[in-house]
Amino acid sequence: MKYKLDKSAHSVYALHYHLVVVVKYRRKALCSDEIRERLKDIVWDLSNELGIEIVAHEPAEDHYHLLFKATPKTNLVNVVNVIKGVSSRKLRQEYPEIQSFLWDNAFWSPSYFLATSGQVSLDVLKDYVDSQTEK
Repeated sequence: MKYKLDKSAHSVYALHYHLVVVVKYRRKALCSDEIRERLKDIVWDLSNELGIEIVAHEPAEDHYHLLFKATPKTNLVNVVNVIKGVSSRKLRQEYPEIQSFLWDNAFWSPSYFLATSGQVSLDVLKDYVDSQTEK
């Protein structure tokens, strides 16, 4: 993937994030291709409202990976909460059979994984920063 910088009035940035959310108790609630595709559509529809750009995303039976771009003003906690809340509600409404996989009303685990994903490795960046005193 080509390195691309985004710009605003006073900043230049490249902010990529990797989000993983897991179905509570790792239940296989995303059991069909139709449900997994619907999850992707739901998140895609939310992306404009949340101010993110989806780079890639793919659900498995018990978890969901999302790679997205954001701006410095993006409220990451809000992004995660909206994705989890809206997708949970819509999937449970549209696919009542999902309820048999879930315990109580919880669809997603309350925890999640979120990491920055740069276009250079952390080691390369550290070496670059460390070498600045030599210049």
